[in-house]
Amino acid sequence: MLQITSPYDLSLIKEIPLVGKVEVEKALSTAYNLFQNQSKWIAPHERIAILKRTANIMETRIDELTKTAAQEGGKPLVDSKIEVLRAINGVQIAAETIGQLKGEQIPMGLTKASENRLGFTTREPIGVVSSISAFNHPLNLIVHQVITAVAAGCPVIVKPALTTPLSCLALVDIIKEAGLPDGWCQAIICKNEDAEVLVTDKRINYFSFIGSSKVGWYLKSKLAPGTRCALEHGGAAPVIVEKDADLSEMLPSLLKGGFYHAGQVCVSVQRVFVHESICEDVANKLAEMTSKLVVGNQMDPATEVGPLILPREVNRVEEWVNEAVTRGAKVLAGGRRISETCYEPTVLLNPPMDAKVSTSEIFGPVVCVYSYSDREKAIEKANSLDVHFQASVFTKNLDIALDCVKKLNATAVMVNDHTAFRVDWMPFGGRDASGIGMGGIQYTMHEMTREKLMVIKSNVL
Repeated sequence: MLQITSPYDLSLIKEIPLVGKVEVEKALSTAYNLFQNQSKWIAPHERIAILKRTANIMETRIDELTKTAAQEGGKPLVDSKIEVLRAINGVQIAAETIGQLKGEQIPMGLTKASENRLGFTTREPIGVVSSISAFNHPLNLIVHQVITAVAAGCPVIVKPALTTPLSCLALVDIIKEAGLPDGWCQAIICKNEDAEVLVTDKRINYFSFIGSSKVGWYLKSKLAPGTRCALEHGGAAPVIVEKDADLSEMLPSLLKGGFYHAGQVCVSVQRVFVHESICEDVANKLAEMTSKLVVGNQMDPATEVGPLILPREVNRVEEWVNEAVTRGAKVLAGGRRISETCYEPTVLLNPPMDAKVSTSEIFGPVVCVYSYSDREKAIEKANSLDVHFQASVFTKNLDIALDCVKKLNATAVMVNDHTAFRVDWMPFGGRDASGIGMGGIQYTMHEMTREKLMVIKSNVL
C-alpha cells in the first residue's frame, strides 16, 4: 500500500494500493488495442461533450478538489483553489480547441507534374500517450498531460507523483463519470521501476514528462525509435531590475513569484540582478516583506507559504543556504529551518556565483539578489547556466525592455512581471537543458496529433 501523507505534519491522509508490472502491461495493452481499432475512436463531437461535462462536474466540486490538492501537495488553500479554477478553465480550453485541430490545402498544379490533383492535410491522433507527472500542481498538471490527450483523441496512461496521486485519481474518476469510455484514460499508481514499459515500449507514441532534468533526459534516452516526447524540467529563473523600475509594483510581484508554493515551481523567481544604485534598497524592502509572510499548515486559510513536499527537501535547502552564507552571502530574511517540513522564506544578498543557490534550481523558498553595474554583464550571468525557461525584466524604458527580451536566453521573458507568470493557453516550456517540446493546452494538443496528407488525382480537376 502507498501511504499519502500531509507535507506539513506528515499525518496520514489515505492509503491506496500500488500496482505492479503486470497491471502496467495490462493498461498499455488496453490503450494500444483501443487505438488500433479505429471503430473505437471517439468522435470529435463526443470528446467535446465529454469534456464539457467534465468541467461542469468539476465546478460542482471546487471545494472538494481544492482540499484534496492542498492536503496532499502542501500548497496553501487560497493558491490551491486558484489551481482548481485554472484546471477547470484548462478543460474548457481543451474542449474548444478540438475544433481547431485541422489541416490545410496544399497547392497543386504549380508544375506540369502536379496537374489534375487536389492535395490537403488532416490531423489525426498520434496514438497512445504516456504521461509521468510531478507533485507541485497535482491537479492542473494532470489536465495539461491527460485532458489534452483525451481531447486530441488519444488513449492516455498517467502516472502521477507518488506524493500527490489523489488529485489525479479524482480527475480520472470525474472524466469517466462524464462519459469517457473505459480504457481511454487510465491512472497507474506504481513504483518507478514498475513503470519502465510506459517509457521504453514501442507502443507508446507520445511521452510526456514533468520533473527533474536528470530524470527527464535519462528517460528520453530510453524511448523507442519514433516515440515523440515533451519534457518539462526546471530552471533558475533570472530577473533583471533596472534603476528606473517601479518598486511599488515590482516588489509584491517578486514576493509572489519567489515564494508561491514555497518556491516549488519550475519558473520561480530565483536570481534577481538589481542595478547597484537601488540594489540595497530593493533587497532590504524585499526582505522586510518576506519576513512578514505567514508560514505554516497549508490547510490554514491564513497561511501564505506552506511546507516543502518532503523533509529531505528542507534538509537540502538548509544545506544550500548554509553553504552560501559560509561563503559570504548576507542573509536579509529567513535563513533557517522552522521545522522538519518548513523552511523560512529567505532572501540572500550577493551569494557567490558558483554557490549551489546561484547555479542550481533551488525549488524552495529562497530568492537571491545580486548587484550589477553593467546590464550586459548581468544578462551574461543570467544566461550562464544550462537551464533556460522563463525570465523577466523590470524597467520603464521600452528600449531597455526590448533589449533584455532579445538577449535573455529564455523561452519567455516577462516585462514588469515575475518569472512565474502563466496562463494555461500560452506556450510554456524550457529550452536547452530545461526541456523539449511546448506545453499549453492548444500546443500540447497539436503535438499529440500528427499530419496526414491526401492527394487526389482526377482528370476533372
